[in-house]
Amino acid sequence: MRNHVRTSIISKTLLLGTALLLAASAFAAEKSSLTIYVPVTVGGKQLKAGNYTVQWEGNGPNVLVNILRDKSVVAATPARLVDVKPGSDNSSYSLITNPDGSRSLSQIQLRDKKHALEIGGETTVPETASTK
Repeated sequence: MRNHVRTSIISKTLLLGTALLLAASAFAAEKSSLTIYVPVTVGGKQLKAGNYTVQWEGNGPNVLVNILRDKSVVAATPARLVDVKPGSDNSSYSLITNPDGSRSLSQIQLRDKKHALEIGGETTVPETASTK
């Protein structure tokens, strides 16, 4: 009887531990910092020049990207992870110029990462900026 109770407690503890690990991995996200030098549109939201945190969830190729400022999400958009040569010491981004003259974020190359975040599907010659 005593062994049965002990086995039951151990089983419940292992089950709870596994559930917590799965929940933690489901909410785990990668992130990187990014400085934007000009106003840009991301996911329909206008972002001012400044420092942001880029956070993405998913194993790819399709991920959800959140752009945060002061720990608050200011823009969210789907993106695609694309393989690139290992990152540089800086994060960088590419922009497309819209017909109305505004600029939209089209790609984020992340510091020290082997992939970039490709946003949107438009194909134009991008402008590129580099940030620390």
